[in-house]
Amino acid sequence: MTRSPATPLPPPKARRRLREAAGLTQAQLAERVGVTRGTVRAWESGRTTPRGRKREAYAKLLSALAPETTAGRTKPVPVVVAIGAGSAHTSEQAVDSLVLPAKPLSLREPEADAEADADADAKTETVAAAGAAAEQESGPEPRPEPMPGPVALTPVQAFDALYDFSASALVRQTFLLTGRRELARESVERAFQAAWENWPEVARDRDPVGWVRATAYEFALSPWQRFRLRHRHPEPPPADPGDRTLLNTLLRLPAPHRRTLVLYDGVGLDLPETAAETEASTPAAANRLLRAREAVADRLPELADPQVLHQRLAELASNERLRAGRPPTVRLGSERRARFWTRAAIAFTVALIGTTALTLRTSPTHYEPPVSPGETVRGVPPRVAPGALSDEQLELRQKLRDQLQDGPERLTPRLE
Repeated sequence: MTRSPATPLPPPKARRRLREAAGLTQAQLAERVGVTRGTVRAWESGRTTPRGRKREAYAKLLSALAPETTAGRTKPVPVVVAIGAGSAHTSEQAVDSLVLPAKPLSLREPEADAEADADADAKTETVAAAGAAAEQESGPEPRPEPMPGPVALTPVQAFDALYDFSASALVRQTFLLTGRRELARESVERAFQAAWENWPEVARDRDPVGWVRATAYEFALSPWQRFRLRHRHPEPPPADPGDRTLLNTLLRLPAPHRRTLVLYDGVGLDLPETAAETEASTPAAANRLLRAREAVADRLPELADPQVLHQRLAELASNERLRAGRPPTVRLGSERRARFWTRAAIAFTVALIGTTALTLRTSPTHYEPPVSPGETVRGVPPRVAPGALSDEQLELRQKLRDQLQDGPERLTPRLE
């Protein structure tokens, strides 16, 4: 019996963009699909995947939102972002203040965009016409030889390639979150082990590095880490005083603000992707980023420029000697952990079955009424034990013992 193919869905980040472009909140989308707001948040972050009828309803709603989003791109809808008490900025102003020099965002008007697109199309047509004329003059060019197709990788090779490509960078990023070298390495290795256990899902993900990064950050920022003995003792701080001050400033930030700052100014994600990975709305992520930048600039005024802050974060992470294990070690560690928990589950099940069988074997098969406890009877004289015999009683007892057992002799008349 074969299963019917599941309804295709866009990637988690694309789902979030479609919803925000349509002007819907997570609560409104959840009400349309018939689920809770937390379920929609988990779908958009990629932690869970809808199934069954919910998946079909969610896919139909997203497909219906796609044409509305395309038609509604002529005029952006501003979103109010609270910055402080009694002050507010629109999303365009917030994004303008959060732009990284390495990847500026387009903040032009729709008319200017249309004119720029028309100019670009005209230039493209001109270049194409010139190229066609040159081709006619020079004659047909020889066709290049076809390139060989992509070589299919095995799951092990794909996992090792992903680990070699991103493990070192993820360890440095996680170090900025925790300030602990060993915890950063362990978090990244645990995240890759989880990725190997869920490799079919990770391999189909549009951004597998983002999947591993989100898992590593969740493990590194878990509140249970404070109860571990190895993490109670502080590690030696960075040798450079500037790096030490910057790291202490980062560690003083709240965990959501620190994570948002590292993702946007350190990794270089845009604002919607940062909000999706931190499971927050875009205005909330913008507010966290602004507050984190303000806290860093208050203590280190020279880092008020986002470009300088990005460079200093990269230098801080690169100056530390951070290492990561080899891919086979991480992969085999995941397999050993899976075998251990499988055997533990089997042993627990066998012990539970044995205990149940022993209980059924030794338990009584019929009802036995309990014996009622004894009661004290009052009004009965106590038994008196015989005491010592007196002299007369002793003499009488001796006399009775000396006589015949048949009784005294019979008196008979005597002849005289």
